[in-house]
Amino acid sequence: MHNKIMKTNPEHCKEDVIMNAEQAQHQRGFTLIELIIVIVILGLLAASALPRFTSVTADAEDAALEGVAGGYASAVSLVRAEWELRGRPKGNIDGSGAVIVMDGVPVNVDGNTGYPVSGNTNPAAHDQNMSSEDCRTLMQAILQGAPTATTNYALLGENRYYVTRENNGTNDICVYYLANTIKNLNAAPAGNDYLSVGNAFVYNPRTGGVSIFSNN
Repeated sequence: MHNKIMKTNPEHCKEDVIMNAEQAQHQRGFTLIELIIVIVILGLLAASALPRFTSVTADAEDAALEGVAGGYASAVSLVRAEWELRGRPKGNIDGSGAVIVMDGVPVNVDGNTGYPVSGNTNPAAHDQNMSSEDCRTLMQAILQGAPTATTNYALLGENRYYVTRENNGTNDICVYYLANTIKNLNAAPAGNDYLSVGNAFVYNPRTGGVSIFSNN
């Protein structure tokens, strides 16, 4: 019986030691300096991305407002067209009391102009005698799938729009604020605050015009 003795080659051992050392060096992970550099780079990327994210949010708010305002303007035109087709019902001398029906929904219009003034079956409504509730219900009446809206600022967080009736010096107007853009105000916007506060669109029942105001 013969025992086979394996001889170790010193050169091979040396090569194995060098390879193991190189592998250990590659697998040692990040040094503290390398980690600090990575953290600094990530911080710089976050700082540069934040303003862009803010811009995206503002763009989304503008798009949401423009979409609803555009639909509202189209609906106003349809209401007036229906008023024309119905023979221009006059109502009372001040324009109140005129009503047309759109898809089964009664809409009060100013009998002197044909533009809608209430969705609240308010027989006294005309373009110089409107309430915030007239404005709110008007949105619900003429817009299919209308967004939630309130005239109570305390309920702002539960609705997409805050609605208020203002006066431009000639007649009443309806102001529809995008709730998310005025949620940080200490008090409800009023008067012509829509010129400088939040994002809103304004409906003028004297002319049927819809104007958008973006202040974000």
